[in-house]
Amino acid sequence: MTKPVVLLDPHPRQRERIFNAAQWERLTAMAEVVQSEHAPMDDGLVEAMLPEAVAIIGQTPLPAARVERAAKLRAVLNVEGNFYQNIDYHACLTRGIAVLSIAPAFAVPVAEMVLALALDLARGVTAADGAVRAGTERYGLAGNQDAVLLSEARVGLIGYGNIGRALRRMLAGFAADIQVYDPWLPGGVLRAEQVRPADLDTALSTSRFIFILAGVTSDNQGFLGRAALERIAPGSIVVLGSRAGVVDFDAFTDLANAGHFRAATDVFPDEPIAAGDPVRQSRLLLSPHRAGGTPAAMEAIGEMVLDDLDLILRGLPPQRLQPARWETVLKMRSPPAQGGKLP
Repeated sequence: MTKPVVLLDPHPRQRERIFNAAQWERLTAMAEVVQSEHAPMDDGLVEAMLPEAVAIIGQTPLPAARVERAAKLRAVLNVEGNFYQNIDYHACLTRGIAVLSIAPAFAVPVAEMVLALALDLARGVTAADGAVRAGTERYGLAGNQDAVLLSEARVGLIGYGNIGRALRRMLAGFAADIQVYDPWLPGGVLRAEQVRPADLDTALSTSRFIFILAGVTSDNQGFLGRAALERIAPGSIVVLGSRAGVVDFDAFTDLANAGHFRAATDVFPDEPIAAGDPVRQSRLLLSPHRAGGTPAAMEAIGEMVLDDLDLILRGLPPQRLQPARWETVLKMRSPPAQGGKLP
């Protein structure tokens, strides 16, 4: 029996970082793989193979005309983590073509990182290390004058998607009082998750710890502007862990520099960060967009893709990846990480 054709077009990711040797063997056993190694797949090859392709693993542009020619296509498995606007989602979803994202693979790694950044800010880990190295350390209570406990603190989550849900499970061990602002989720859904629904002002002004986890959409770009950020209670701890596009980043940095709140970020308006960018000299605790890209996450991507591809090829619905939903996918605006340069 002829194996189904799968186009592997993962750029800017690399095939060997998505699939280890055993996973690659599994993929090639289930499908005839037509691949582009280190660059986007040539348009001529896409056009030649598209009528036979059953699945695409990658971010191949799919305007409506291409979708029409893809008579056998059942699924597009995006391995970067976002739903980009280079696909005609209307054409795909109307034809019953599943468009899937590997975003769930990053949920736990990102949640762990934003929790680590918050604990660092709360307990002054990086600051104390620097003081010891400079010979200005303070011991015991004297070194903890600004320390804050996460345990039993009020926590505000801005956005409650994959990362928010993973973080909520981690925060359970801290007995935190969690409130959530997410306009896409009704209160009943949030209460079932054992968190309290809150409006934006309440989440910002009454939380000691704030985690900004919302993705960028056509509705919310820059929605956390200076006025909103000024509503955050003085001395709060704020971690930006989703995309910089949801905040006024200059205002975010200014308020952190002024000591209004303690803040950390894993994301930036432009990546890679320019050598002379003033954020490098700011009071923000900085992480260079590395929260999700762990070796464990890369291995999980391969497993998730293969599990769902196997189900799709057997005529069953995918179970592990995040499906594009008609009502929301056209609103997604999150840009590629690191200027599109990914492992």
